[in-house]
Amino acid sequence: MARSLRSWLGGCLLMSALGMVPPPENVRMNSVNFKNILRWESPAFPKGNLTFTAQYQSYRKFQDTCTSILLTECDFSSLSKYGDHTLRVRAEFADESSEWINITFCPVDDTTIGPPRMQVEALANSLHVRFFAPRIENEPEPWTMRNIYNSWTYHVQYWKNGSDEKFSISSQYDFEFLRNLESQTTYCVQVRGFLSDRNKAGEWSEPVCEQTTIDETTPSWMVASVLAASVCAALLLLLGCFFLLRCVYRKARHAFPPRNSLPQHLKEFMSHPHHSTLLLFSFPLSDENEVFDKLSVITEVSECCKLNPGAGCGLTT
Repeated sequence: MARSLRSWLGGCLLMSALGMVPPPENVRMNSVNFKNILRWESPAFPKGNLTFTAQYQSYRKFQDTCTSILLTECDFSSLSKYGDHTLRVRAEFADESSEWINITFCPVDDTTIGPPRMQVEALANSLHVRFFAPRIENEPEPWTMRNIYNSWTYHVQYWKNGSDEKFSISSQYDFEFLRNLESQTTYCVQVRGFLSDRNKAGEWSEPVCEQTTIDETTPSWMVASVLAASVCAALLLLLGCFFLLRCVYRKARHAFPPRNSLPQHLKEFMSHPHHSTLLLFSFPLSDENEVFDKLSVITEVSECCKLNPGAGCGLTT
């Protein structure tokens, strides 16, 4: 460790003595959701403050992105998301400059997947979780990371607050129901994006904790009991209406008998089927062409009745 430190100090002193500008140190790309920031550290230089220039290679020619800046970072978010890009940065002082430090960067492979957002709704014995994929900056439309990666899925972890036991599920949709939870219990949920075809996981979101509500669902046995009681009540009501109508009909029949009724002896005669059958066939059908003689009955008044009208007389034929 001491030997490397002496070598570094010796190199700096040699560069200072020769008037050479040291290059930037610890050059790296910090990319989250395609927000590509090239960062570095300024080397020790006793003559004054250094400036920096950063470039990217486009069609075999380097283009300036940041020129003579005092900051130790440069934004390369406008780069294409696909393909390898060569980036470089150097330090400058007055008319002097250091050598270039190059790095290679492929946004679609190297960018870090940031944490998704969540909305958690507490229900009875369950949680309804809605996911929102990370947004991508510098896009004309509100694109998300899910629009870039076809194999995007969500890894979800949830646990009872205060417990070390965690449960994990995966979802391809923007929502998920966490079922079979205890009512009136606080559960914590966190989510991250995952690319199955690249076996690449994103950053976990901050845990969101919600308490489940009271289970107000009516038990199935109670629903069945109420249904059976309702059916029985309906049947009893129908039977009651039937007997009530029958009773009213009988009362009305006795209270309002028909005005014209058959004589009692005829009713008794008609009540026997064989009598009614004989009555039906005892009278032959009349024929319009039937020949018959007219018979007249003449009564004769006796001589006694003529002389004494008040006395009882009989008629003779």
